[in-house]
Parts: sequence; structure tokens; C-alpha cells
Amino acid sequence: MLASIAEGTTRLANFSTGADCASTLQCLRQLGSAIRTAANGAGTSSEVLEIEGREWLTQPDESLDCGNSGSTMRMLSGILAGHDFPCVLHGDASLSRRPMERVTAPLRLMGARITSGEGERPPLKIHGGKLQAIDYVTPLASAQVKSAVLFAGLYAEGGPTTVVERIPSRDHTERLLRELGVAVKRRGTDVSIESVRRIAPFRVEIAGDFSTAAPFVVAATLLHGSELLVEGININPLRTGLLDVLERMGANIAVFNRRNVGGEPVADLEVRPAELVATVVRRREVPTLIDELPLFALAAGLARGESIVYSAGELRAKETDRIETVTNALRALGVRIAASDDGFRVRGVPTRPKGGGLVQAEGDHRIAMLGAIGGLVSRDGARIEGAESVAVSFPGFFDLLESVTQR
Repeated sequence: MLASIAEGTTRLANFSTGADCASTLQCLRQLGSAIRTAANGAGTSSEVLEIEGREWLTQPDESLDCGNSGSTMRMLSGILAGHDFPCVLHGDASLSRRPMERVTAPLRLMGARITSGEGERPPLKIHGGKLQAIDYVTPLASAQVKSAVLFAGLYAEGGPTTVVERIPSRDHTERLLRELGVAVKRRGTDVSIESVRRIAPFRVEIAGDFSTAAPFVVAATLLHGSELLVEGININPLRTGLLDVLERMGANIAVFNRRNVGGEPVADLEVRPAELVATVVRRREVPTLIDELPLFALAAGLARGESIVYSAGELRAKETDRIETVTNALRALGVRIAASDDGFRVRGVPTRPKGGGLVQAEGDHRIAMLGAIGGLVSRDGARIEGAESVAVSFPGFFDLLESVTQR
């Protein structure tokens, strides 16, 4: 998105081939960006992109299809809020059920004209233009909302735009903006950005995504005889809460060869199996492992004692109600888990669950991957209905899983 408004040719290496990222690229093409792709020799899961950016995007001829990607819809709304033309953003059936007021509310405060579907859900009709800087206190920890407001702040007049977070969310956007020379300041929980006249084109190697690696990390931790090396993974502390949680559960994960890639901390991980003990995940930790909580629930099912997740109600607003889909998936495999209003309790047993059940992914890529890892570490495996949904974030997931389990 930032490359599309940078003036010149930006080169991005190690770009994901997931469907969510493809949705973003298609939207940017409709907005006037020329995008070229080329395989980078690293397999089927990443590409090299060259994006011809321009200072101002152009009005699309048709509505923008964000597919299944909430990230695309919410963050792109921040950029479009600064453009003086109307456009419509829509998505698939899953995205059309997800709440958007969290992002439309601050953008309206800045001056964007936005209407939405029933219950503040997609489609979004945006007519941007002249924006005013605001100080905005986020009602929940959301990197997508923060990014949208900061992107709109690139165009806002009247001083810096400030986002105030009660609990810090992922800071990938601020880190990249700072790398690009944009005036971004953090004071405590406040993040401020100044408007800019121009963003110069840039070159970035994208660090390996921790959420993509997480299923393999959990599998290697739970499966006897495993030995796994994962190279070049982003270990941003606001993103790797699962590592912290697994460590206090007793996991055997070594982090080494630390370096910086594109403004992000990166390292290699060596994972070996370990016996785990139960733990509790509380509110302040939740944003750092929100996407990995399904995998945590699986790990907790094989740990000794009762594990509890509190204050994770945001799981109910994902691609599915992940509190319910995680509970149903793991029960089908023999894990003793009970849902609560804002989380779940797992009574762990330090042995492989029976498995053999049917996991309904319900179009949710995280649940499909959870079912695969759950089946792998169980005695009788699992059947997954809707396994193709992994393509949203990780098209090569099953091929890679098969390759590492056959070595």
C-alpha cells in the first residue's frame, strides 16, 4: 500500500502469495498502480514485486474486491480517505460479516465521508478528500485500525495525527514508515505521524511471517522425535507472544542469529519437543498472539494442568467466531476444551489426543491449519472439511507440512 503512493519504483522481496495479499494487489492495480511479479527462487510461497507508485491514486472503474482480507479493507480505507474521489470496497461472505465501525469512526472524525452496510459492515462507500489531524483513543487493541488512522494522517492538515492505545498492538506500520523517513513518534502508548509531501520509492526484504511459521513451531514442540529449524522469522515482540507463552510452558525453542531486516528484528528458531505445563493468557498478552490462540489451545490440550485464555473476545470477530470454531475443532480431536464469553479453558493431558474426528474449517484458514496440526499430533489423525481455505494466507502449507514430516 505504501509502495503504491511512493513516487517511483519500489521493490519488495519475499512477498507472500497468499490470497489476502493478492486481494491487496488487485485493489491497488484498480487504483492505478502498475505491479510486476517474478518468482524469487524460494519456492511457491513468496515472490519479488516491483510496484510503480504515484503520489495520487486514481478513481477505480469498479468497486474494490477485498476478498477475505480484513487487513486490505481496513488499512486501504485509511489511504483512500485522503483521496478526493468516491469508491466502494466489498468482500466475500466472511468479510461482509466483520465489523468496520472500528475503522470508519476515526476516519469520519478526520473528515472522510463513509457509509457502510447494515450494522457497520461491508460494503464501505468512501469519498475522501481534505482531512484534519485528530487525537484518537482506540477502544480496542487493533493494528489494522491504528494503521488506517496513521495512513490517513499522511494526508491530514492541522498538526500531527495521534493514536492512543491502552494496550500496544503490532507496530509493523510504524516501523516501516520510520524506515521510509516519515516523521513517526512514539511516546508511551501514543503514536503520532506528520503529514508528508512525498514518499520516496524503497527496497525492502520482508521478514518471514511468524504466524505462518507458528503451526510448524507448535507441531515440533508437541511431536516426539521432532527437530525443526526455521530461518529468517520476524521476532517483533509485539507479534511473538506465542513464543513467550510456550517458553513459560516449558517449550524447547532456541532463538539465535538475531539481525535486522527492513526495520524489523529477525532471527532463526530451533525447535525440539518438550513436555509442557499449563498457563494463563491474560488481556495484555492477547494482542501479541491473537492469531496464534487456536494453536495455543492445541498446545494447552497436551500440557499438564488447566490453561485459561481471558479477554480474547476479539476472536469472535475474525473470519469465523474462533472461540466456537476452535472449541468445536479441538473437541472433535479429543481435546478437553470449554468456551467462555471471551476465551476458553483447556484441561490438558500430557499425552497425544485420540483424534480421528472431522474438523470443520468453515472457510477459516487458521482453523484449517489448526486441524492439520491437531491431526498430525493425534493418534488417529483428522479429516478437515474446507482445507482449501489455507490459501488465504499460505497456499503451500500442506506441501511444506508433508515435506517436513517425511524427513
